Amino acid sequence: MTQSRKETAWRKSRKFGDVKGGRKRPKIADNVFNRQHNFLKPASNEIKPVIMLDNPSRDFFFPVAPEEVITFLKKLPDEITNKLTHLWFRKVTSKDFESEYSCQASFICGSGVNLITIYPFPADLKMRFGNKKPQKKIIRWYQPFEDNLVYEGNEWFLQWTEDSIKKYYLEGLMLHELGHLVDSYLKRFWSKPFKKSKAEKFADNFSIFWGSQLREVYS
Repeated sequence: MTQSRKETAWRKSRKFGDVKGGRKRPKIADNVFNRQHNFLKPASNEIKPVIMLDNPSRDFFFPVAPEEVITFLKKLPDEITNKLTHLWFRKVTSKDFESEYSCQASFICGSGVNLITIYPFPADLKMRFGNKKPQKKIIRWYQPFEDNLVYEGNEWFLQWTEDSIKKYYLEGLMLHELGHLVDSYLKRFWSKPFKKSKAEKFADNFSIFWGSQLREVYS
């Protein structure tokens, strides 16, 4: 059930956490590692994860509903999901999409908060890469979910369907960000001696492994 701002513990805090990871749209760097949160952890009597649902802008939509994400999370072991405190379906404008908020999802932790933010997707179902063909490693990431790469009007884009983008948001994005959550409390690749690329690799491998496990169990 979606809760209002008044019903949640999302009040200002003097403590801040760190963003670790975020599956971003490859065209633009979004400085996701530099973001911070200013939320307090949920009260002991609150249902977790706390859900915040914004209305997306006119040209965007959320491919998955909060209820679908909760149902998906229940397919995973409790030890993976029980530390998730917040899910934020965050509004994005067209201007933001081309600049700061060009990521599709991100994970933030700190001060008792483990937050996954989900950003909306273009309503025309096009994932745009600009006038240069995307690198093979980028296509490989999306290929299990959608491989309809199109060049049209001097622009490269993946043309998604409603079914394929929903599957990607659940089995790609959500699992990737949960990988960062697991990595955070295991303290594997978030310590200073390790590069951010190792944290991203861990989250990618986590997503691939658990995606295959879920498909095997629920197919």
